[in-house]
Amino acid sequence: MLSRLVFVSASALKSSGPIGAGVVHASRCLHTSSQSLAPVPPLPEKGGKVRHGFIPEELFQLLYPKTGVTGPYMLGAGLLLYMLSKEIYVINHETFAAASIGAVIIYGVKKFGPSVGAFADKLNEEKVAKAQEVKDVAMSSLVQATEDEKKEQWRVEGRAMLFDAKRNNVAMLLETNYRERLHMVTNEVKRRLDYQIALQDLNRRLEQEHMINWVENSVISSITPQQEKESIAKCITDLKVLAKATQAKATA
Repeated sequence: MLSRLVFVSASALKSSGPIGAGVVHASRCLHTSSQSLAPVPPLPEKGGKVRHGFIPEELFQLLYPKTGVTGPYMLGAGLLLYMLSKEIYVINHETFAAASIGAVIIYGVKKFGPSVGAFADKLNEEKVAKAQEVKDVAMSSLVQATEDEKKEQWRVEGRAMLFDAKRNNVAMLLETNYRERLHMVTNEVKRRLDYQIALQDLNRRLEQEHMINWVENSVISSITPQQEKESIAKCITDLKVLAKATQAKATA
């Protein structure tokens, strides 16, 4: 009977709320199967429902189908009367002290619980806000780092184009230098050729002048004084004839 009750209670706890899930998870942790590697469910931010300050609502939901609405209360009262009648629990001065302390605790919880809870929630919210701020700063820094990394990758991709442009510039500089040197060689060769041509022209002119002078001197030296007088007279006669013909044309 007890084993059957344990199995029924386990199945009921499995279908119940957070307590049942915690018990099932604790039982699963004892096994070494792959289920132990499953992610742990997050802890609830608020506790489950309770009655009378400390009795879980799941206990009442567990007993309702079998005992009805008054079952849990009858179970508690019967268990208390059983313990008192069998003197399992004896009422003495410690009982009254415990009742007094419990009453004070309950009063303190009812009186100061909301304010203390609000203060604790405020502290928790501040911690969460600080953690969120740190998370946002870290996320922004990581996002900025990602953007910088993408920019660096883009620069690395553009480095090939930059190297190509620099390579083309170097090739153009080499070509320009080659053209300048070729032009310099051409000008130098042209200058030397012009010098040779000028030298040949000078030699030819000097030869011509020398030939003319030689011919002229030869002709002058071959003319006698009598021929010179006759030629001068002939020139004067020709000039007079020309002068008369010019006058006749002018008067006509």
